[in-house]
Amino acid sequence: MGETTAPTPITQPTETRWLDDVEMRAWRSYVETQADLNTAIEADLRPTGLSLGDYQVLVFLSEAPDQRLRMCDLADDLQLSPSGLTRRLDGIVRRGWVERVGSDDDRRVMLAALTPEGRATLECAAPTHVDSVRRRLVDLLDEDELAALATIFDKVRTALDDA
Repeated sequence: MGETTAPTPITQPTETRWLDDVEMRAWRSYVETQADLNTAIEADLRPTGLSLGDYQVLVFLSEAPDQRLRMCDLADDLQLSPSGLTRRLDGIVRRGWVERVGSDDDRRVMLAALTPEGRATLECAAPTHVDSVRRRLVDLLDEDELAALATIFDKVRTALDDA
């Protein structure tokens, strides 16, 4: 019989720092809002024929040099596994918005490339998406609140990247 390994114990902090009322309100407000906000923005985008995930792919590719990215880099940008990226791309490749092409520099590397049809689809969907983001978030906040929100998420992103 093979040996089994015991699961690694979860390290608990020596003393739990419970959330106070303000901290709990901030955390719960974020948790209870972020999924609903994404769902609402996704619903607003649906008439364009794109999901929010599809839209994100097209945006990343439109901003890339030559409107193409290595598959591994696109997966990282989208925070997807390689198989998750494959599933995400399958539909938009079938629709002709993106194509998979080999790299001229390295035959082992596959690239995702935005097609002219994909660029046109993105350009048609962008006003709808921007209007949704404005109505559901940006226009609800003043300039100081937007600056604070950007600072907050920049700080959180940096901490996650450094972890």
